[in-house]
Amino acid sequence: MAGIYGYNPGMDVPIAEAKNRLPELIRAVEQGENVVITRHGKPVAQIAPPPPERRRIQWGAMRGRIKLPPGWDEPVDLDGFLAGGI
Repeated sequence: MAGIYGYNPGMDVPIAEAKNRLPELIRAVEQGENVVITRHGKPVAQIAPPPPERRRIQWGAMRGRIKLPPGWDEPVDLDGFLAGGI
């Protein structure tokens, strides 16, 4: 049962059917098709291909590149701040 949901053409599948056909639906997604899971005819979830490239997290990438002046973490005097003195 093919259908269109929003701007993404794809396949609308009821939840019960999706449970029984998951391997087939995964194969369809691998081929580029979007699969919309429905409950009582209303879309509740979508299975789609992953983004083409996922960026990896690089911990510590900014280490040594950011310099904070001494005293940057000292308490701020609220009255001085509001008066524009800081």
